[in-house]
Amino acid sequence: MPLTQLEHYLVLTDDIDATRDFYCNALGMRMGPRPPLDFSGYWVYLGEVPCIHIADWQSYRAHSQTTGIAISTRAAGTGPLDHIAFNAVDYAAVKARLKAHGVEAAENLVAGVGLRQLFLSDPNGVKIEINIAAEATRG
Repeated sequence: MPLTQLEHYLVLTDDIDATRDFYCNALGMRMGPRPPLDFSGYWVYLGEVPCIHIADWQSYRAHSQTTGIAISTRAAGTGPLDHIAFNAVDYAAVKARLKAHGVEAAENLVAGVGLRQLFLSDPNGVKIEINIAAEATRG
């Protein structure tokens, strides 16, 4: 069966509210419906897609133990996961939004293709890459 798209990724955290606020406020995503699951968390949407699931470490661990599904272990950084990338438009607006929420971002320009990149971390140390193509860059 061929894969068709990335559906979501799950961020395990000790502070689900700070993590939710980061994705909603700093990155401009929105909260959306979440089914009644047996652990604490939120679903954060990009457009109509619930692309980021946020779960409390402790309640998710307990849920995983009762279902027999293995849980990720805590590791320095984010373990084998290096970063999650998003595409965006309006470089200046993205930078201004991050600054307004106190989020520091490293900048990178990919020479020859006019791609501007911002690298930042969520409250749990998950590295986020934001790509803004030259034709989508206004500032």
